[in-house]
Amino acid sequence: MKTIQNYIDGELRNPQGNQWMDNINPSTGKVYGRIPLSDNSDVENAVQAAKRAFPAWSTTPYTERSRCLNVLADLIGKHAADLALAESIDNGKPVSLAAHVDIPRAESNIRFFASAINHYASEAHIMENTHVNYTNRKPIGVVACISPWNLPLYLFTWKIAPALAAGNCVVAKPSEITPQTAYLLSRLCIEAGLPNGVLNIVHGDGPTTGNAIISHPDIKAISFTGGTNTGAHIAREAAPKFKKLSLELGGKNPNIIFADCDYDKMLSTTLRSSFANQGQICLCGSRIFVEESLYEKFKTDFVAKVSKMKVGDPKDPKTKMGAVVSKSHMEKVLSYVQLAKEEGGKVLCGGEQVIPENEEISGGFFISPTVIEGLKFDCRTNQEEIFGPVVTITPFSTEEEAIKMANSVEYGLSATIWTQELSRAHRVANELQTGIAWINCWLVRDLRTPFGGTKSSGVGREGGFEALRFFTEAQNVCIEL
Repeated sequence: MKTIQNYIDGELRNPQGNQWMDNINPSTGKVYGRIPLSDNSDVENAVQAAKRAFPAWSTTPYTERSRCLNVLADLIGKHAADLALAESIDNGKPVSLAAHVDIPRAESNIRFFASAINHYASEAHIMENTHVNYTNRKPIGVVACISPWNLPLYLFTWKIAPALAAGNCVVAKPSEITPQTAYLLSRLCIEAGLPNGVLNIVHGDGPTTGNAIISHPDIKAISFTGGTNTGAHIAREAAPKFKKLSLELGGKNPNIIFADCDYDKMLSTTLRSSFANQGQICLCGSRIFVEESLYEKFKTDFVAKVSKMKVGDPKDPKTKMGAVVSKSHMEKVLSYVQLAKEEGGKVLCGGEQVIPENEEISGGFFISPTVIEGLKFDCRTNQEEIFGPVVTITPFSTEEEAIKMANSVEYGLSATIWTQELSRAHRVANELQTGIAWINCWLVRDLRTPFGGTKSSGVGREGGFEALRFFTEAQNVCIEL
């Protein structure tokens, strides 16, 4: 049994109230550890530690902050194999995926912002030789970073790295469903010599720990990634207190395939964009729209490939899909398959819980990758976020029809467009109500670019200098010449 502790003021601590929650391995369905259920007193201790650390950290030369972050990135790289295994056990994803995507990206996140702070520049404006204006960018103070369970260390570091690089002190809460790598990171922070109180990691659930964090008067900004309903709750709590907010929320992303696409590349990429991380990535293309003339060929080939995907033991290098993150999430995903049937959909493959023959993982939360056709574009299955290994396929006849269906949902995070016609690619991308549009590719991320969504997919942008701007306050200084 593994016991996770909070990381407060440079120390690993048990929760003040000695309250704990079970940590469950989704691949076995069994409890393998315990997690603090932190309360107001733990959050208060974390905030006070951050406040004490802020004066020194905010005035630490940016070169030194950069050095500290690079030391931490070095340690992530050194312990990458252990972190990948921990991520797989905690989340259910294949070890190979964590080793090739999650942990390297966590290291890259920290290195990127360690470098970015060295190149961050302010603006200056000259007014007809009478005055000069320049802009100061100052760290905000104590900020909150709350990350989700689907890409635990990947998205945790995506938030804390720019906050720390900009000179803030952080109270962070990883998901209570997948806390292991955040805990291991706290141990690496101690090894790296990160100053006490600069980063504090408080474990617990949303109603108790999360609410204590977002409502604390000394936390001046909140960066949150998670569900849209939770984001709305945070916004209601934070708005009257005028806290800065960055909310990266849900998605129901379209994948638009025109008949002139590079077919083989499209097919292999669509397989990945549909089911990577068991479909538990906010950027997965869960609604696939295919031009009519290509629809039957695509359906036949896609279903054949999906049916061959190996679902099972995350430790097996041949496994393409591991377990979904929890029993309740598995039940939610399967309920949408049932809903799709009730709405007139036809399940072409998958749609069932998988019981592995390996007795060790026979109690795990595995779902076969699922493809459904025959649904109206505006039915619940095609409108609501499922966040699992379930995609729908729908034919379209015109570009205008594809755009209409793609934009019909309340979300607007990402989209993928497959076409060889350059003018069409730009035209369709411009018409889509999304924060990101990939053309003939998927999940290609340049960390310098802004990341975020429109509509119910969130508020604000992360990534690059956008993140450093969020975690600072701008001050204009005007000088008479």
